[in-house]
Amino acid sequence: MLIKKSCEEFIEVLASKEPVPGGGGAAALMGAVGMALGNMVGNLTVGKEKYKDAEKEVYEIMEKARNLQDHLLKLVDEDAEVFKDVAAAYKMPKETEEQKKQKEEAMQKALKKACSVPLDIMKSASEAIKLQRRLADIGSKLAISDVGVGTYCLKAALLSGRLNVLINLNGITDKDFVKKTSEEMELLVKQSIEIADETNKIVEQKLKV
Repeated sequence: MLIKKSCEEFIEVLASKEPVPGGGGAAALMGAVGMALGNMVGNLTVGKEKYKDAEKEVYEIMEKARNLQDHLLKLVDEDAEVFKDVAAAYKMPKETEEQKKQKEEAMQKALKKACSVPLDIMKSASEAIKLQRRLADIGSKLAISDVGVGTYCLKAALLSGRLNVLINLNGITDKDFVKKTSEEMELLVKQSIEIADETNKIVEQKLKV
């Protein structure tokens, strides 16, 4: 499992010519890091007298954040798994018309499946950005920069996930699937980037002396 590797090992294999992990796995990992920073902000907020009125909500945010963090880590490995199907389809023979047909059917199926993980990364990053937005309001001011860093990581995960959806959509011939997936993806980007930018604007304002 990729997520069981040390940070050094993961970066080493990411930098190599190995097909996985790739951009999708990196996007999922960035998202997990971004959400982990939100969890850290929560841990630095609860138990402090100054923030006792927000403590119940912060605990609720932390529970959601932990689930998203764990899910994004799982997506690192899931992205590698779905790529295997695409790679296998590429290697199928195409000497006869029947083989060409089988290869094309396998490729279309694999590419659709390969879209699902980066789209899931985008959805998870989107939900995580919403949690960071709330932490920008009620989290410890001493950790406000970490809200910003976490949000930038999640924004990167969101946009990186989009690129990984796009590269798979480019090979899909099912126009209805492409249209539906593209619309869902672009709506996620539009809504989430607005929230992320608003969050970091608040962070910047709170960091001003």
